Amino acid sequence: MKILVPVKRVVDYNVKIRVKTDGTGVELANVKMSMNPFDEIAVEEALRLKEAGKAEEVVVVSIGPAKAEETLRTALAMGADRAVLVETDAAVEPLAVAKLLKGVIDAEQPGLVITGKQAIDDDSNQTGQMLAALLGWGQATFASKVDLGADKATVTREVDGGLQTIDVKLPAVVTTDLRLNEPRYASLPNIMKAKKKPLDKKTPADFGVDTTARLKVLKTEEPGGRKAGVKVKSVAELVDKLKNEAGVL
Repeated sequence: MKILVPVKRVVDYNVKIRVKTDGTGVELANVKMSMNPFDEIAVEEALRLKEAGKAEEVVVVSIGPAKAEETLRTALAMGADRAVLVETDAAVEPLAVAKLLKGVIDAEQPGLVITGKQAIDDDSNQTGQMLAALLGWGQATFASKVDLGADKATVTREVDGGLQTIDVKLPAVVTTDLRLNEPRYASLPNIMKAKKKPLDKKTPADFGVDTTARLKVLKTEEPGGRKAGVKVKSVAELVDKLKNEAGVL
């Protein structure tokens, strides 16, 4: 089986986000970028399935600017076999991403797609679901455990009420939650080897996908500062403030 893993280049999760002075978006100049953490978990899970003998090949794909090659090389250093970069400088929305991924999947014919449940830059949480719909495949979102069988995957999902375990027929799309695994660090020898692993470059035009934005961001603002808290002398005073000032009760 071949497993395909989409990965996204985002602002590193340790970086404090700054809004541009003109309010047109987030400042990306001279900012550290890295692989989306949920996608890193997806790569790790694909590698573990391969190491367990459940898959023969792991292919990673990214959609973004030329610099996204660095993100793909990170995934290759972790242990992925091949990479595909769909190069575009445009800001690609989830539906266009799903359409481009469908084009890659039609060409690669994987038996399983594992992707992060969301990207930490826009938090859309849409691409995996849209991709499954476009492919006509089953989907298992928010996975905290994945077991592969001959023709199905048993996935434990994190839901509001606790955990839900489902069987999904292969091929399928699985999106990862934080508690699925702990991603490995790439060793220096593997980082060097990753430079020689194959990386194919495509464009949206190769798949006949229009990446024109359908949404327009009117303004981006930083959240307002938190107001100082107050001390209360009794539970009764706390309840009164919650009821009459905060409107909670």
